[in-house]
Amino acid sequence: MSAPLPLEGITVLDLTRALAGPYATALLADMGATITKVESMKGGDSTRGWPPFENEHSLYFDSVNRGKSSIALDFYTPQGKALLRRLALASDVVIENFRPGVMADLGLDAAGLRAEKPSIVIASVSGFGSTGPLSQTAGLDQVAQAMSGLMSVTGKNASELYRVGIPIIDIYAGVFTAFGIVAALVGRERSGGGREVSTSLLEAAIAISAFQGQRYLSTGVVPEPQGNNHPVLAPYGMFATADIPIIIAVGNDKQWVDLCALVGDPQLSSEADFATGSLRLSHRDVLTARLELALAARPGLEWVEALRKARIPTGPIYNYQQVFEDPQVKHLDMVQHVTRADGTDLPLLRGPISVDGQALPIRKAPPALGEDTEAVLTALGLTAEQVAGLLASGIVKTAATQTVS
Repeated sequence: MSAPLPLEGITVLDLTRALAGPYATALLADMGATITKVESMKGGDSTRGWPPFENEHSLYFDSVNRGKSSIALDFYTPQGKALLRRLALASDVVIENFRPGVMADLGLDAAGLRAEKPSIVIASVSGFGSTGPLSQTAGLDQVAQAMSGLMSVTGKNASELYRVGIPIIDIYAGVFTAFGIVAALVGRERSGGGREVSTSLLEAAIAISAFQGQRYLSTGVVPEPQGNNHPVLAPYGMFATADIPIIIAVGNDKQWVDLCALVGDPQLSSEADFATGSLRLSHRDVLTARLELALAARPGLEWVEALRKARIPTGPIYNYQQVFEDPQVKHLDMVQHVTRADGTDLPLLRGPISVDGQALPIRKAPPALGEDTEAVLTALGLTAEQVAGLLASGIVKTAATQTVS
């Protein structure tokens, strides 16, 4: 892009591991922020050891660490703590997902950092929140899916509950954290002062409950899973055709009437049992059987084409191979190629946001552990001799020293 990216010039010290925090900082990197990922010399981010692998590369790690630099550091020596604090105070933003209290143990308590640098923004992601009876408890995505009610509305029925097939709560917590950071940066432009922003997996998971949580709060009705059907709209879900199942999503009465005409059963729309959205929901099983009887006349992709022409929302159910072969996905240029430090090619998903009509490029491949240690320290103002001393004393490591040690 010719114009500066929205967050160009913003520096972020990334102390997060796993997925929620790294997802947040990947989004910030997409927008132009400079992300310095500080990792323990003892293996780095835990996801570096998580499958799936391509040779020695964790694709789990690669998927959320685009656009970042990595410095490998001994967190718990006095020299390491002093260096970490210096890195923090040189940054606009510090983001962490340690257990509450660990930042203070590292000499990075929010009050101390803000006293020394009032403009700093500090962001935290935890499992259950920074206070309360579970604040010191480890939390992971599926635990949050379970405790937030999400699993209770996901599955075939009330006795067959499923987790979502991706770590959806980690991802949402990351998105919310990135939003909080950007909001704090905007506020800083007005007030001159930084803020502390935080969320947790549990809060993020409950926050996305939308009408399901609101249904219970307002009516006392406990929602149950509806399989592949929409919980409150019909017809809206997965339907069998002559060959493959497809998704049909009717959102209003006009689409309902048009659907009935399109499948060759126009009188269906005027039958008493299906006259309103509430009635269609009440008689959903009978309605689905009627529609699938008509849909059995043609292959699924033919129906998708016809439904799209009629402006009725629809689509096939893809596996990931089919996703990346889809013409619309290819047109959006979702997959970009970057070169890792070891020279290997990595096809990588870009971020989902475009600016001024342009998709944002991936500016740097996911880093090897300690790949940028020397560059980060030099940018911090250390001399070559000082960097060499830190390397020699084992306070920091580079990717090269990781390999030979």
